[in-house]
Amino acid sequence: MSSLSPEILNAKVAGLIAVALAFVFCFAADCSAQQDAEHSVTPPVASPVDADPETKDSSKLTLESLLEKYRDRGVEKWEETILKMEARSAAENARGKWSEDALLFFGSSSIRRWKTMNEDLVTFPAINRGYGGAKYVDMVLFADRILALHKYRALVLFAANDVSGNDNDSSPAEVDCAVREIIRVSKSHRPDAPVFIIEITPTESRFSSWSKTRELNAMLREIALTTDNTFFIATAQHYLNVDGTPKSEFFVEDKLHLNADGYKKWAGLIRVQLNFFLPALKQ
Repeated sequence: MSSLSPEILNAKVAGLIAVALAFVFCFAADCSAQQDAEHSVTPPVASPVDADPETKDSSKLTLESLLEKYRDRGVEKWEETILKMEARSAAENARGKWSEDALLFFGSSSIRRWKTMNEDLVTFPAINRGYGGAKYVDMVLFADRILALHKYRALVLFAANDVSGNDNDSSPAEVDCAVREIIRVSKSHRPDAPVFIIEITPTESRFSSWSKTRELNAMLREIALTTDNTFFIATAQHYLNVDGTPKSEFFVEDKLHLNADGYKKWAGLIRVQLNFFLPALKQ
């Protein structure tokens, strides 16, 4: 047998090394992919069907049936409040208080009680249209009346009462339908105005229903992800301790509503998103 020249021998050795390295890299990639698959976590996305197939199937719910279910109760409970809100808007509009650069905040008592809203949001003038006890399934009844009164730069939504651990809690499908309709009303009135949905805050007074509220938050996030020019403002994690319980230092004595520090934290989180999507107005 003739001996191989050094050049050929070196080439064969290099080839074997290349094959071996390729095998090692492929094996490592396969292992890494397998480990990623085993350890990956899919973010929870609440689905009305998954939540309760018998009562929360969105395919069985229409806007008409939602409005029919809540109209009488909503009008009886909130009509006087909405009339006062309309009168306030008319008076403010008459004296030209708000420009088209203002943001419209529409929601529940956390919005209504935010007395320092304009100071906290700095360069974003903000119209406060919150009322205590508001639910998305109620807000949808009055959305057209409230939103049509203003020419706003963006709409910001927050309601924390659809899930409170009571028998009359709204179903995820109902909230989904209501929020989507409020967004549709906004876009019909102000087509270019983005909509921001603020995450529902964890509170000690309602922590027994936090798991359901988390599902609702995931659903609200999904609405934002699947709706044009709509954004979700995540806040909940900033109000939780490392053990997953609500931080008491951010709430007043009722353990439900934010105190001054709670609003300061809230304002900072909201302002970051507004600054990202809506560059602050020049003063």
